[in-house]
Amino acid sequence: MDLDTVRTFVAAADAGQFQEAAADLAVTQQAVSKRIAALERNLGVRLFTRTPRGAELTIDGQAFLPHARELLRAAERAVASVRSGSRPLRVDVIASRSVGSGLMRDFHRAHPGIDLDVVMLFDIDAAVAAIRSGTIDASFRIVAVPGRPLPEDVESAWVVDEALQLLTGPAHTLADARSVTVAQLAGHRIWMPGLVPGTEWTAYYDDLVAEFGLTIEATGPNFGSDALLDTIADTPALATLMGDRTRLVWPAGYGLRRIPVTDPTPVYPHSLLWHRDNPHPALATLRAHLAATPPGHGAAGTWAPGWADPR
Repeated sequence: MDLDTVRTFVAAADAGQFQEAAADLAVTQQAVSKRIAALERNLGVRLFTRTPRGAELTIDGQAFLPHARELLRAAERAVASVRSGSRPLRVDVIASRSVGSGLMRDFHRAHPGIDLDVVMLFDIDAAVAAIRSGTIDASFRIVAVPGRPLPEDVESAWVVDEALQLLTGPAHTLADARSVTVAQLAGHRIWMPGLVPGTEWTAYYDDLVAEFGLTIEATGPNFGSDALLDTIADTPALATLMGDRTRLVWPAGYGLRRIPVTDPTPVYPHSLLWHRDNPHPALATLRAHLAATPPGHGAAGTWAPGWADPR
């Protein structure tokens, strides 16, 4: 349905005269008459009756008026949903329990008046494509993948280093350790079914394995964090790695242990990515909030692949 004809109909119904509606819409009276006639042909009914006082709604016109108003309101909402400055700030956080998700919750608490849409895209390629197309405004990611630098129109800023921890069940041989060194992990089976070839997080763990001689298994389908926790709790020979800022809750009977990894501590550097020409006013607020939050990058005693350094 042509929204111009609907808008003209509502203006004429409110004004009660085609001439006054024409003045409100900054068009000629003839244009108003043509639009109303086109709408009546489209609907197959008469909407107005001409009277000495102007134009009065017919019964069909009265029935159509509230729906016409709703059509115009829906059109306004549709435009607002995609117009920068009026639509919510859209941010990709990878997963609901990830660092990015936690940082966005903190941002929302600090700026409750800013509308947010939080989405979860699969990998950095999908995130960068969405940033460049304007589908999203920002994404929490590791900066790049080896051999695939960010496009020139996508900028990034480091946000936080997430230290890796070892997660074990109560019967694992390292379960009672207060901390473990990277060297102590050699020879232990580390199960991480979420590693997908070609993704930035798999590239990170490939370098971790190559650097320290670890054994990481990605076999089996990834049924999510609940299934992973079930398996780790019940299998003494398996452990997994996760970030210290990853939020997980499990039944008390599982007896799972989160053990810091040291000497050095592997850290996963998270950055915020955005398009350099993105005009959304809340993006600058988010960037300023994140810049004021974390400590410096590259603390002593930590490790990350050289290609993942966000500086």
